[in-house]
Amino acid sequence: MSGELAKLKIGPREFGSRLFVGTGKYASVEQTEQALVASGAEVVTVALRRVDLKQRGAGSLMGLLASGRWTILPNTAGCYTADEAVRTLRLARELGIAELVKLEVIGDPQSLYPDNEQTLEAARLLIKEGFTVLPYCGDDPILCRKLEDAGCAAVMPLASPIGSGLGIQNSFKLEQIVKQSKVPVIVDAGVGTASDVSVAMELGCDGVLLNTAIAHAKNPILMAEAMKEAMSAGRKAFLAGRMPKRFEAHASSPAAGVIE
Repeated sequence: MSGELAKLKIGPREFGSRLFVGTGKYASVEQTEQALVASGAEVVTVALRRVDLKQRGAGSLMGLLASGRWTILPNTAGCYTADEAVRTLRLARELGIAELVKLEVIGDPQSLYPDNEQTLEAARLLIKEGFTVLPYCGDDPILCRKLEDAGCAAVMPLASPIGSGLGIQNSFKLEQIVKQSKVPVIVDAGVGTASDVSVAMELGCDGVLLNTAIAHAKNPILMAEAMKEAMSAGRKAFLAGRMPKRFEAHASSPAAGVIE
């Protein structure tokens, strides 16, 4: 199996797609379903504090996700303390949602940047309770190392602020995180278009999680397809190994043997 097709391993699980997508901000549940299918994603994330987890009838979001077509990645969006996040995920587990969770502990309602201390505290508690934790965090190599040391199954550094569409603002930091990490690195937040996905993968990241970039596109279904293709292209480019950057021109055709 080629490196491009090799499955992404997160804890005890394996996934064929390296693109994770969210389920918020779509015009309808029908559009959500169409976008999820077009993206090729196997893992979809849902904000536990913003949906009715018990409403699983026809036409509901949880009804769609309960079909078993995707792995549900519950997240703690909207939580501002470690205690809030831990309580939210305990409730989700009681309702039968899987142990694989995305941890978000927000530190500021304007920037929506994560609270590093609270995130680390919540991660340690959840890991002790048997959760497979994927923490949303800043693009901070030190914090990512601490989260990995705590037992997180992956780290999810932001590209830029949530929902901003600004793309990757500090590729150097992401490269540092990729080089030091022994767990998957999944870029989360700030992706705006397909080229952002390709760049993340070309930097060596293991996956990308996005939502607004698809849901707020003029044509969400077409954008979902573009994200899928960008993921594949970026991964292949990383595995192929790009040519070195040079600061002077080099002729495309060799000069040796040229007939005068």
